[in-house]
Amino acid sequence: MCPLFHSRVPEVVPAVEPVPSEFPVIDGAEIAATTYGARVAGDFYDSLRVSPERILFGLLDVAGRRENNQPILSAAQKVFRTLGSELFAPSDVNESDAMVMLCLQLNRQLMEAAGGVHSCPAFMGCYNEKFGTLCYTNAGHTPGLLRDSTGMVELPSTGLPLGLFSHAVCEAPTVGMEKGAVLQLVSRGVVEGKCKAGQAEDLEFGLERVKERLGAANSYNPQALCGLILNAVGEFTCEPLVPDDMTALVLVRTP
Repeated sequence: MCPLFHSRVPEVVPAVEPVPSEFPVIDGAEIAATTYGARVAGDFYDSLRVSPERILFGLLDVAGRRENNQPILSAAQKVFRTLGSELFAPSDVNESDAMVMLCLQLNRQLMEAAGGVHSCPAFMGCYNEKFGTLCYTNAGHTPGLLRDSTGMVELPSTGLPLGLFSHAVCEAPTVGMEKGAVLQLVSRGVVEGKCKAGQAEDLEFGLERVKERLGAANSYNPQALCGLILNAVGEFTCEPLVPDDMTALVLVRTP
């Protein structure tokens, strides 16, 4: 190397994992989440108290392998926590407007952190302890499942996945959760879990099997309900190693 020129090797800063979530205690409700096996892809969940009566939670599925997308995951968590706390803190806030703003800003931050397009389906919700209501947005995520005394309904997409378009729009409807109601969220890895059973094509676990397990469950323990779904898909795949994260998140309003 020519002695007249000196090059400085830039310091390599290791990617930081998102901070593990410790779910808040909720008056009259419980929330929990579990990931099956090693976390190898982009599933990310978090929950925090954002006001005396509101709990914000989310399940995101950032495209790519975990070793490559940690900076994006960390950026997403920072926006989710800091901006979420600011938007939902006022007692008189319009929760739907706040959720739409959080969705828009998270979308922009994801694209900035990724340096361009980077798909991230996401389901985010704000549970109101006082009224037992759930304001949510589903950005191209697997449908949420809401089970109560009347049966089970899907909470489908209300917008495109995050990280695709800088000016993407979303909607944030509100639903009531009666006592005993259960909200079940699962990542794409759960519904796409495959099992080779001598068929021409692999069979997927699918959302219908999630519905069947949730509909037949008698428990109101969110951790147990997460485990029930993940154990079922783990047995179905017949594989000790999973190619994608499999995550379940459950919110239960106490009977």
